[in-house]
Amino acid sequence: MKKILLISFMLLATTIAFAQEEEETENGVVSVAGKKGFTIESKAGDFVFKPYLMVQGTGNFNYYDDEGLDKAYNQDNVANSGFSIPYAIIGFTGKALGKVSYNLSINAAGSGASVLQQAWFDVKFKDQLALRVGKFKTPQSHAFQTTLGSTLLPQLPTSLTAPVIMPYSLNAVTPNISTGWDIGVELHGLLAKKFGYEVGIFNGTSGNTNAATKTFSDDWHIPSMLYAGRFTFMPYGVMPSTQGDPSRLNENKMLFGLSLSENVESESESTNDFRAGLEFAWLKGRWYFGAEAYYMNVSFTERQKIDETYNYWGGYVQAGYFVNNRVQLAARYDFMDRNGTGKDGMLNMPAIGVNWFIPGCNLKLQGMYQYIGRTGHKTQLDRDNDDLGQPMHTAKILLQYTF
Repeated sequence: MKKILLISFMLLATTIAFAQEEEETENGVVSVAGKKGFTIESKAGDFVFKPYLMVQGTGNFNYYDDEGLDKAYNQDNVANSGFSIPYAIIGFTGKALGKVSYNLSINAAGSGASVLQQAWFDVKFKDQLALRVGKFKTPQSHAFQTTLGSTLLPQLPTSLTAPVIMPYSLNAVTPNISTGWDIGVELHGLLAKKFGYEVGIFNGTSGNTNAATKTFSDDWHIPSMLYAGRFTFMPYGVMPSTQGDPSRLNENKMLFGLSLSENVESESESTNDFRAGLEFAWLKGRWYFGAEAYYMNVSFTERQKIDETYNYWGGYVQAGYFVNNRVQLAARYDFMDRNGTGKDGMLNMPAIGVNWFIPGCNLKLQGMYQYIGRTGHKTQLDRDNDDLGQPMHTAKILLQYTF
């Protein structure tokens, strides 16, 4: 049934002329919409080259409960705290000959393959059809598709990024719901400035390697890669890729989205991971609203000789409001069935925040607090295990500079 659903989705995507929403930015990192800044442009306008930069510095405080800590080894409740630089990105973006756009960015705060944050070129055949090749965002989740420097809170929803809990040790990292950055090829387009599609094939390694490392699936007999697609509908025109911008306080834009993907023999050929998601976003004057729900089915490959399958789901609702032209208040309720539908219990993760867009210097100051609570577990052991590796209390201050 899962195979039939995925194949039907891919056929629909390639035969219906839906379209991807026109991005607010050409780089996915810094909004350059309507901003000239330092730009090199030919007299005819057929060649544009624009460098950009984003640096984020954070102060972090994370408090973990006693479960999973061994006091004999002096493991403290406070860990992973202090100062950090999550992103130090320098890159350039532009267009050539009216048909090709391109982007490359280096994250100096990353390591290994993630230093190359993204590198792609995009060939626009017509509004309804374009081809993107390289390393870029996989077509999934409004939270992740939002420009990095324009998120409502300085931390993505935990339900997207936390690894799930399962009773088996995998050969690699336990999967999470987000598919992240990846290397691949994608078709997308734009029709009537209201409908969108993105359909692509990716390595399925979440950008953890820049090399070709995949093989064929023993179960499905197709390349063991990530097959992903996303549809969007924007009734009031193109939805900008921001969750709050002082220059957009008179907008009325709305987005509905659907995404489906299958990561075939992901996690070092241990599991096949099917993901589905629904998304909603609305910019209305000083308000921003967002909500998502997502689902993941994890089934082990035949060589693992494990018959069980595991189902996980989660989501969030969030809202932001500009109390004046520079200060935005934020709130989010995040939830996740992290231990699977086969066990009782949920994680509840409310968060609050405030954003200050400092005028005249492209600085943005964000602060947030998040609490992780547990409810509905059948046993105390299930309750203790469900939030392992995740802090009960998180406080974060982020200062960001962009140009």
